[in-house]
This record gives sequence, C-alpha cells and structure tokens, in this order.
Amino acid sequence: MRYYELLRKNNQETRIGANFIDDRELRRMNNTQNNMNYNEFIRIDNERQMNMNNIRNNLRLNICDLKGQVTVFIIIFIFLITFLFAASSLFINSYLSFQERKINEIRALNIAESGIEYYRWFLNHFPEDYTDGTGRPGPYIHAFQNRLGETIGEFALEISPVASGTYVVRVRSTGRLYSIPVKEKIIKSILGKQSIAKFAFLLDDNVRFGEGTVVYGEIHSNKGIRFDGIAYNWVKSSLTTYSDPDHSGCQEWAVHTHVSPQDPCPPPNSDPSLLPQRNDVFKVGRQVGVQTIDFEGITLDLRNLKNLALQNGRYFSYSGDRNYGYEIIFKENNFDVYKVINIVNQPPGCRIYDTYEGYGSNSRFQHSTWSIQTKQFVGTYDYPANGVIFVEDNVWLSGQIKNKKIIVGAGIFPESPSKTSNIIINNNLKYTYFDGSDSLGIIAQKNINVGLKSADNLEVDGALIAQTGRIGRYYYSSECGEGYKRNKIKVFGSIISRRRYGFSWVSGNEWVSGYNLREIVYDNNLLYYYPPYFPRASEFYSTLLWEIEK
Repeated sequence: MRYYELLRKNNQETRIGANFIDDRELRRMNNTQNNMNYNEFIRIDNERQMNMNNIRNNLRLNICDLKGQVTVFIIIFIFLITFLFAASSLFINSYLSFQERKINEIRALNIAESGIEYYRWFLNHFPEDYTDGTGRPGPYIHAFQNRLGETIGEFALEISPVASGTYVVRVRSTGRLYSIPVKEKIIKSILGKQSIAKFAFLLDDNVRFGEGTVVYGEIHSNKGIRFDGIAYNWVKSSLTTYSDPDHSGCQEWAVHTHVSPQDPCPPPNSDPSLLPQRNDVFKVGRQVGVQTIDFEGITLDLRNLKNLALQNGRYFSYSGDRNYGYEIIFKENNFDVYKVINIVNQPPGCRIYDTYEGYGSNSRFQHSTWSIQTKQFVGTYDYPANGVIFVEDNVWLSGQIKNKKIIVGAGIFPESPSKTSNIIINNNLKYTYFDGSDSLGIIAQKNINVGLKSADNLEVDGALIAQTGRIGRYYYSSECGEGYKRNKIKVFGSIISRRRYGFSWVSGNEWVSGYNLREIVYDNNLLYYYPPYFPRASEFYSTLLWEIEK
C-alpha cells in the first residue's frame, strides 16, 4: 500500500515539475523507489527482530533474578520459623521453670506459716511455754506433711519472749522443702494477748471532744460522744442515740458533731445507715450501736500489781495523813523519789470544780491545786526487774525513760470511796525511743489529774488508765491565777477512763479553763510492746504482727 502511494505521489510531482517524461525514465524511477522501500522494510524488520531478541533476553534475565529472590525469601522464612520455634521453646521452658520455682516458694512459705500457726495453737494450750515443750533452747524443728500424709518438708521455730509480764512472743519460722532444701522461706511474727491499749480512747461514760482536739487513733465509748474536733480514725459508740447532757433538745446520734452544719436529729427509727457523712470531722468514719466493752473485765486488779511490786518490784507505802503522797522523777538508769509535804494553796476566790464532785477546796484526795509546794527527798532507786512500781498513795510523775518498760500503779487498801489515790502529771513525762523500746503504763485507782501549775505545753507518753475516776483537769477559775489556762497538751499513747475525760472547759462555745489545744496520738506499738502486766483485751494469743523476711 505504501509503495503505490509513493508512486502516485512521485507521478504527480513529476507532472507538475515538467511537461513530459518518457516511459524509460519513469520505469527507472519506479525501480529506484521500490528498491528504497524494500530496503527500509528490511531495516525495520531487522530492528523489530532485534527488539524481540532484547525482550526475550531481558525476560530471561528477570526470571533468573526472580528465582534467586524467591530462594532467598524462602531461606529467610525458614530461618525465622526455626528461630521463633526455638525462642518459643526456650520461653516455654523458662516459664515452666519459673512457675515451678514460684510453686516451690509458695509451698515453702506455706510450711513456714504452718509453723507460726502451730505455735500460736501451742501457746493457747500451754501459755508462757517458750521452749515448745522441750525445756531446751531452739531452734525447734517439726516435719511437715501434705494432705496425703506425705512428709515433704519441715519448719524450724526460733522463739523469744518480748518482756516478762507482757504475754508477747517473737516467733521466726523457717519453712523448707526436702526436694529443694535451698529454697526456704522465713516468716517473722509477733504473737500475743492483745492489750486494751489498742484504742486511743476507751471510755465508759458520755464524753465531749471540743474544738481544737485532734485524735490519731480509734475512739470507743460505751455511751455517747460529741465530737467537735478532727478524728483521723474510727469514732464508735455502743449506743445508737442518747440525750447529750451538755444541752437540752432532741435525742442525738450517739456519735455526733456540732461543727457547722450541726448534725440533724435522728429519725424515729434511728436507722444507723441514715447517719450523715461528715468527712470534714470524721476522716475515716463513725459508727453507732457497736458492741459494748466490759470495763469490769478490763480494769486491772491493783492488789495484784501491789503484790508484784512487793515480790520483785518497787513498793512505796502510805506517806501519812499529814503528807500528800510521793513524787517520782524518771531518769535514764534510775529514778528519784520525793515525799510531797505541801501542795500549792488555793488562792482566795479560786474556784475548783469537777463534774462528779462539784465545787470544793484543797483536800488530800479530791479538790486540789494538785501542784507541789514543798517536798522531801527519799532516795534514788534502780528500775525493778519486773518493771512494776506501786505507790499506796497519791503520786506525781515526770521525767524520761530510756529503753524501759515500766508500769506504775497507785491505790490505797482497804479501798474506801473517801480515800482513793490519784496520779498527777504536771511536767513532761516522755519516752526516749518511739519504736516500742520504751513503754509506760500508768494506772490510778481514781483519777489521773493535771494540776493548776502544769506546764504550758505538756507532753505525756504512755498508756493511761483511770480505774474508777477520770483522766483530765479540774476546772480552775480565773481567780486561781496564772495557770488556770494553758496552751497545749499532747498525749502519745492511749487514754482509758471510766468517767468523762477532759483537759479543757468551755462555757457555751467559749474556752474558760484548761488546755486550749489537745492532741492525742495513738501509739500502735502498745498493741504488742505494751507495759508489763498491763490489762489485756483477750486471754487468747493472736497474731499481732506478720511479715515475710525472706
């Protein structure tokens, strides 16, 4: 097609360019043109063949390259699968080994715990036996059997009582498996008969905590509680509602506050679940209608304490009707004793008042300034071996103990309502250590008093018990002179009072006498490092402290 088109085109150009061309010339020209077209055709065909060859060669090369790449990918995939399988196997083996170790550790821990539970059971059946029934020093080793009766391990007990008269024992139990003896677990525990000093306050009467009172520790009263301070632990009453003796009006919740907004009166059904939430006052919470605590069962028999003092302690007899009792000043290694000859006179117009005794004047056993005027040195004494000091009279206490556990009792026998002894604290009575190394129990037959001439900032460390009276301060009117108002008292320990506690007096909402600020901090060491022969809340040994040593 292309050939004839070229021919026609040439003929046309020839006619246009000349008037005549002969046939021979025309044939020559056509032959020449045909040769040219043929040659072009051959050239184009050759180029096409070369292009096809190049494509074939390139395709051949690409296929080879692709085969090589696929081979590499297959090798890498096989390597990854092998690596993952090996890693998974290693992980599974490690995990199973780890789990086996943990299981063995748990078994060893269970064996060690069994040792603690065994010895707690032993003590409840054989109190004060600290040699595991052998009469020899430990450690005491017992085989351990699983539920199938197979002996799989053992526990070893190390036993040491804390102090004489405390009924508290340290126990260290080591549990180990026979199959893996190097895998052992150790538990340290303190077993003991819990003391009544587990409360910051334990009361058997209606009580009011005024503004400015801060309490760190649990509060319990068998009667009603008005609390207008800040409590950082539970505040509990055995009653659900009561009539607050400090004011008239409706029945109040047995634990209530007048901090604005004042608690509403309880509904007729007095459902404890309707008790308002007051987290601004009761930081942990409050409860009403809880179980009553028997004060008759927890107050210590002072006669027994007197006998212990006579046997292996320190005993001081009645100082005489013309004297007022004794003063004891604690020091690091011993204590000084003075006989109190006179107390500070009651100034003219000075009124002294107590909720239970009314108004009165200076006397030997009740209304008094309770402040020493003159005294006579008796002697310096070593601390008793059993930690018991007993005074058959009033006693003033002050000073500081160091690494000591002491109990001080005051009582007069035969007992008489008109002649019952008091303990007075006017100056700091302190510990040196606050880790349980020091503990002080103070038990008064009647009151524990803070007198007129007490320190402006007074600190008292110890567990205080007023057996038949109250812990606090008499009301002193402004006419009593300097000291009728004081700044702050801080008690670190526990307050246990048969009657209403209080170091401050208010009229309406106005502070009129006593300490403006009161801070009561519970010493939780009293749970298991309590003073010797201190009253107990239970006669059964329980676990007071439990921790894993290893």
